[in-house]
Amino acid sequence: MIEKMEKLEKVKIPLDYEYEKIKQISTEGREKLKKIKPRTIGQASRISGVSPSDISILLVYLRN
Repeated sequence: MIEKMEKLEKVKIPLDYEYEKIKQISTEGREKLKKIKPRTIGQASRISGVSPSDISILLVYLRN
């Protein structure tokens, strides 16, 4: 589990990422991500209101 979290810390999110384009992320998750602007997936996963499924969807979009 520690290795998995370390990997997520290495996945960067661009500062200007447009979360509103990802309709599959929950409304609350999208709003929190836009407001806080996490730099990594690890940071995003620790935001209250951003669900594990939101993180999974975000990972898919970042890899495309």
